[in-house]
Amino acid sequence: MANGRKKFLKKVVKPVEVNTSANVEDLVRRMGETAFQGRNLSTAVDIWEDMLKSKTTIFFGLAGAMIPAGMRELVVFLIKNRYVDCVVSTGANLFHDIHESLGRYHWQGSHQMNDNDLKDVGIDRIYDVFAVEEEFNEADEYIYQFADKLERRPYTTREFLYLIGKDLAARKGTEGIVSAAYKSGVHLYCPAVADSSIGISLALKDGPDHLIFDMIGDVKETAEIAAKAKSTGVIYVGGGTPKNFIQQTEVTATLQCKNVQGHKYAIQITADAPHWGGLSGCTFEEAQSWGKIAKKASHVTVNSDATIALPMVVTALAQRMKGFKRQTPNLDLKSSNKVNKRIWE
Repeated sequence: MANGRKKFLKKVVKPVEVNTSANVEDLVRRMGETAFQGRNLSTAVDIWEDMLKSKTTIFFGLAGAMIPAGMRELVVFLIKNRYVDCVVSTGANLFHDIHESLGRYHWQGSHQMNDNDLKDVGIDRIYDVFAVEEEFNEADEYIYQFADKLERRPYTTREFLYLIGKDLAARKGTEGIVSAAYKSGVHLYCPAVADSSIGISLALKDGPDHLIFDMIGDVKETAEIAAKAKSTGVIYVGGGTPKNFIQQTEVTATLQCKNVQGHKYAIQITADAPHWGGLSGCTFEEAQSWGKIAKKASHVTVNSDATIALPMVVTALAQRMKGFKRQTPNLDLKSSNKVNKRIWE
């Protein structure tokens, strides 16, 4: 009996000691010697480090109200330093990013408010975050006016976001996700663009002559990125459409008869649970049944509020990788060469 235990008892749990001279990376590394979500958070940093040190194309899915909650600069850092290569986001996060790039703010508020009183003074509430409706309308107007100047043809969301990022960068305001992606060569997609204030902004034009999105072009492009990569890794903040859109790249590529084996690395930060059957809480083990995640993938789920876990993971990773020069993957898309030539110049 005692001898049979040896294969199970390999590492002892080490209590976290207070170290007043330690940085975040030191703390997170020591959390890896503990248990539960602290250990998972540390494992997430380890897996992300492995992705950066291997020739892995990294997809990043962003859901939830992360930009109003103050996570914008973390995502900008990931983009500028090429800790991610392809970002898929909800339209809401990108709208809030554009709102801040235009010099506006989100405000600390309270969830214990009379929302009818807020409505009367033109304040929108996102849990304990406030925003001024009139300033949102200004962002709506900016997006509408920008889109109205574009050539009338279908655009992938990547093309549209590249062009609006270029315009925002030229304004030399606060750098955000959209403008940083433009500058850094990180592909940015928004598969549910209509389900956001961006969609509302673009719907302001009267008549049928409105902007058309080539959503299937997005599907083809992301599948091509996955297929040409030596290996792929995924990082999900929340779930929803961004998570599924990235997950399905492997399925699409397989049906296109491309030789893919599923994402080799996978990290997700979620406050949802799998037993509800929703995608946001879906385990990576379940995804393996679809071939979305490789059979021998390195993966971890951090069950936590992303506003707690993401700052710790990104800060620890940045401290650990300081001075590291990553060889970034080539994201040129054969399927879009003609379009790229037209809009890149």
